[in-house]
Amino acid sequence: MPDETETVPDAAEPTVAAEADRDGDASGLAGGLNGPPRPARRPEDRIHHGHTFADPYAWLRDGDHPDTRPHLEAENAWTGSVTAPLLGLREEIFDEIKRRTQESDLSVPVRDGAWWYHQRTEEGRSYAVHCRVADDGTKSAPVTGPDVEQIVLDPNLLTAEGEYLGLGVLDVSPDGNWLAYAVDREGDERHDLRFRDLRTGDESAETVSEVAYGFAWAADSATCWYTVQDEASRPHLVLRHVVGTDPAGDVEVFREDDERFHLHVAPSRSGQVAVISAGSAITSESWLLDAHRPEAEPQIVAPRQQGVEYSVAHHPTDLLVVSNHDDADDFALWRAPLEGTTVAPRTEWKVLLAHRPGTRIAGAEAFAGHAIVHGRTNALTALWLLDPTTGATRLFETDEAVGTIGPGANPTFDSTVYRFSYSSLATPPSVIDEDLVNGERTVRKQLPVLDGFDSSRYESARDWATADDGTMVPISLVWRPDAVPTDGPAPCVLYGYGAYEASMDPWFSIARLSLLDRGVVFAVAHVRGGGELGRHWYTDGKFGAKANTFTDFVACARHLVETGRTAPDRLAARGGSAGGLLMGAVANLAPELFRAVVAEVPFVDPLTTMLDPTLPLTVIEWEEWGDPLHDPSAYGWLGSYSPYENVAGRADAVYPAILATAGLNDPRVGFHEPAKWVARLRDEGHGTGTPADPEA
Repeated sequence: MPDETETVPDAAEPTVAAEADRDGDASGLAGGLNGPPRPARRPEDRIHHGHTFADPYAWLRDGDHPDTRPHLEAENAWTGSVTAPLLGLREEIFDEIKRRTQESDLSVPVRDGAWWYHQRTEEGRSYAVHCRVADDGTKSAPVTGPDVEQIVLDPNLLTAEGEYLGLGVLDVSPDGNWLAYAVDREGDERHDLRFRDLRTGDESAETVSEVAYGFAWAADSATCWYTVQDEASRPHLVLRHVVGTDPAGDVEVFREDDERFHLHVAPSRSGQVAVISAGSAITSESWLLDAHRPEAEPQIVAPRQQGVEYSVAHHPTDLLVVSNHDDADDFALWRAPLEGTTVAPRTEWKVLLAHRPGTRIAGAEAFAGHAIVHGRTNALTALWLLDPTTGATRLFETDEAVGTIGPGANPTFDSTVYRFSYSSLATPPSVIDEDLVNGERTVRKQLPVLDGFDSSRYESARDWATADDGTMVPISLVWRPDAVPTDGPAPCVLYGYGAYEASMDPWFSIARLSLLDRGVVFAVAHVRGGGELGRHWYTDGKFGAKANTFTDFVACARHLVETGRTAPDRLAARGGSAGGLLMGAVANLAPELFRAVVAEVPFVDPLTTMLDPTLPLTVIEWEEWGDPLHDPSAYGWLGSYSPYENVAGRADAVYPAILATAGLNDPRVGFHEPAKWVARLRDEGHGTGTPADPEA
């Protein structure tokens, strides 16, 4: 997903950077501040399908190796020394971001049951405080403040200043009396689940460990369901717990043994069922749990079928099912008759919204008298109001040609007011309520941007580049007209992702304003592999067609240069995770197009990772990238674009400056991938070794 903060990497995370020349010893941990770190070359042969690859840095995967941590620390020190000339600029930009950010703020209250819930941020405190105020019976948002609100959870009290804390679960019981919350203190997304009595503030004695995301209360407000991870960080179990009891006695409700699938459990808006979802990259299956009979067996919605995906929204009389079955590539919406938790067979389902190529249906929300459908059309997000009886729809209109609309917090099943969000590259996000009876809209809040921000000073637009095969690739852009150069190309940052059918929809960023105010153009390349233009946009950028992702990005970069918006010596590329793979690939493919590349936690050694089924997520990811362990074709295409294995020697290409970051405990991309990649870049002679220029 896009980095919505767009700030410098967290100093607490190990960071590696290709910012140095080749001079220095090629063994041990030579380098230091007199040159870049040079990890020892200890080749290990990787042999598959008759092909041998000697990997000199395979040993870096071992976090317990005595040389690994010192090497990462040396990389951090080297990065600090090379970027020292930027310190003043970084501090200046950080101060600008702080001045624009309203640190003490309140979110828009949301009514759920007998309470209104909101979050309060306070200047100087790292985490938002979760609060609530009792509903006075008017169903109107109450006055909030310390004198009337109850603190549900203050995460700042759970950790020392500066220490990491992640919340995986934060859910109040249906009767409003109990809080379930799950805390991750290591960054590995393995949480400890606790329970707090909100009437007294006392904690229940038990702690449930190794909890993943996903949680649901039963109607009795004592029983709950949660998921547990296996050794590969895959949620594979759903367990049932009763507050106040020993977790050792928790009951296994569902087990998923297929390593391609991960589990999730969530409540329904109706409160009558909870839903277990089992999903791989291309196949899904759901089961219903009776919230009023928590000991009852889960009931299947529709048996899994390879390549068929579906999601459900519960109504007491039927389910809304969004699925791609019957060759509905961009998905369709069905209504499935329901009795209790027993779902009618697929032959009895009725089509509410038929499949329409080019209009992607992504999900649905069921309410007592209506439904809301989420989707995409014309490469942008969309919301539709649906009459589930007639199938009639109405599109939620927006004012801007290029923006992002999405669902807000709507926990009340019988509500006739729908809350949604809207933002664009130039417009701060707003929380908007629409009365679905009369169509009236009320803007409840727009993100405050301080220090004289005026959205009218910025312009955004949609442009299109022509890919190598003639496909038109959308580009979203934002800039400040009175700041960009008038006598030549502007500096530009081109962002990309292109995987998992994830869409990089136009989003607003306070931090980005510091770039725009300095005359930088920010652009998003909506490359294939994402989902911007429907399912085909995704499938045309995966498996053997993955190269389209990379050539699309290059086509977007060339388009920006050829149309005069920027120039290669003023163009930077940025992406993270799977988008970091994109960064490594385009650095190999067209290094001459970019002055700099920022690769955040980049997935730059995909072939090695996909060959190792013992690593977290590898087996699940085979349906995204291919299975090179058993499929020679997948081995071939992964090897053809793996950034680590395709670095060109300096005699063949001069690479841009590269900043690569890594998270020591990142459960998705191992720190060793960027560490190995940077070492390989240096081996091939890349990196200038010159101080960074603040004016560049």
